[in-house]
Amino acid sequence: MVTLLLIVIYIAFIGLGIPDSLFGTAWPAIYAEYGLPISLGGVITTVTFIGTTISSLLSARLIRKFGTARLTAGCTLITALALLGFSLSHSFVILIILAIPLGLGAGSIDTALNNYVASHYNASQMSFLHCFYGIGVTVSPFILTLVFRNGTNWRRGYGIATIIQFAIAAVVIFSLPLWNKVRDKNEISESDIKSLSVIEASKIRGVKVMWLLFFCTCSIELTVGAWSSTFLVESRGATEELAARTVTFYYLGMTLGRFLSGILARKIHSRTIITIGSAVLGTALITLVIANNSYVAIAALFLIGLGNGPMFPNLNFLTPEQFGEDLSAALIGAQMAVANVAIVITPLLFGFLGQALGMGLFGYFLLFFYVFLVAGVILNRRQFKKNGMV
Repeated sequence: MVTLLLIVIYIAFIGLGIPDSLFGTAWPAIYAEYGLPISLGGVITTVTFIGTTISSLLSARLIRKFGTARLTAGCTLITALALLGFSLSHSFVILIILAIPLGLGAGSIDTALNNYVASHYNASQMSFLHCFYGIGVTVSPFILTLVFRNGTNWRRGYGIATIIQFAIAAVVIFSLPLWNKVRDKNEISESDIKSLSVIEASKIRGVKVMWLLFFCTCSIELTVGAWSSTFLVESRGATEELAARTVTFYYLGMTLGRFLSGILARKIHSRTIITIGSAVLGTALITLVIANNSYVAIAALFLIGLGNGPMFPNLNFLTPEQFGEDLSAALIGAQMAVANVAIVITPLLFGFLGQALGMGLFGYFLLFFYVFLVAGVILNRRQFKKNGMV
């Protein structure tokens, strides 16, 4: 039963990943069709993740009221309906409106499942969870690559993604009795989850450093996901098809990084995995900066995904270990909110900077956040070394 439930959770996390890479990959075709400035892509991203931030901050209350199972099922269905709206829309304003439920649904799924797995499974299974998220974000660029290759409109890609998302929602809905059986067996009491305000959370030792880490890793992850396709087209002369294929390689690298993290987590601590990932990420970013052609850039983007991929799941897994299971839902929710602030601000900021100064700024922009990421890794290790958490 426990293993079967874990499979359902993994499938649900595929559904979380599918919308996240879809828009960034489709944006070059969307802005060309609508005759819009490149930078407006950040508006859709911003609206989506504002919704995600709001639902993340409310996550502890929502989990306590509805439970992880029903919350996940309902929010997966909401995201499927939002994707359907995208596929049918012919108005940029409508896309902005649809981004709201897409974000609200994603935030609740993300926080609820991260908290559930961090509290009831091990570090290896947490990494594998995010590996399945990587499958989701890899599927979307692959779908759009096939769509563009066949000369079909980007809406066809959204339509295919919608069908997949509805299928995932159905799996979660039909699994609801299974969640109840497993919950009774493991005596999981979600009514004991505590809620904290952002101010209350910020006063806990080590929380601010965790926020810095989430801010930086998500800034890198989502800026690459949202703008690497446009960067390759505008700065490296790649075609839309090659750029879409490259985004697939980036997310494939991220998925592989999380898969390898799941294997390594059985033998080494999450902090060691984070340190290894940081080293790979730094090498990849330097390579991206000095890359003179699209194929070297493609290799660098793959390595960025490989190095940065393990960061998010391992940081989440550290939360109940560092702060306690009764606070983990509220703190993971706050971490998701901080991450989504980064996701809102950073791609939007780069959109305007890239349009004003050129897409060649891309690699240097990412390196800026990498410096603070490394500083956060060092501070986190020092703060918890005294407790033997190394």
